[in-house]
Amino acid sequence: MTLRLYETRVRWAFAMFLALIAGYVDGYGLLFLGTSVSFMSGNTTTTGLKSGQADFHAALPTAIAVLFFVAGTFLGTLIGQSRLRYSHRLIFLVVAGLLATVAVLEQHGHRMVFVEIAMLAVGMSMMNPALSKVGGESVSLTFVTGTLNRIGGHLAAAAGRQPLADGQGPKDSHLVRALIEASVWSGFVVGAGLSGMAGSHFPLWAALLPPFVVMIALGFFSEWATPSIEKKVASSISGVPRAVSGR
Repeated sequence: MTLRLYETRVRWAFAMFLALIAGYVDGYGLLFLGTSVSFMSGNTTTTGLKSGQADFHAALPTAIAVLFFVAGTFLGTLIGQSRLRYSHRLIFLVVAGLLATVAVLEQHGHRMVFVEIAMLAVGMSMMNPALSKVGGESVSLTFVTGTLNRIGGHLAAAAGRQPLADGQGPKDSHLVRALIEASVWSGFVVGAGLSGMAGSHFPLWAALLPPFVVMIALGFFSEWATPSIEKKVASSISGVPRAVSGR
């Protein structure tokens, strides 16, 4: 297995996993806060619709989600582009901290819906810059409209036998890329389903414990979180230790 193929498969698995977390938290937002914290297309429509009806109070939760989603993307991208060696790990730890804060607010009965929507929207949008590509394929972890669009596009290109302009090797194809996108979409759906199950059996604060634990684990123990996976794998294969540089 080539290093590039190994890295693609590792990133593929993580993309599915992170999409599952995003779907789970988005389901939590819809179930307990009445607002999506990952999927901003619906929030944008709702904000415009309610504003057009002069129902600004109803438009406020979705408007807050959209605003803080953009803020979270800005923050996540800023951290990801920094020179910090473990920038992706830092992103995961910040997301874990936001999840923990919302859980604590719920556990102590200090329900602040607008604040919780803002924190969860920031956390979910921060995850996108942490993993934006699987091989040569751009992926969206926390929203699915673009994902579904790319699935259809790759299937159409495969049916028309169109060449893959930015192919990453003989094992890369439009069908493989459609499969990558479909697996990310499936992860999001499964996460939302698990959120519904948890919300039916656990109190509000406890429902956030699974994604919190996962983010903590990724923040502290994920070797993938360093941007130099190829160098680390090359070192392990050759048996010759070498310095690993990172952001």
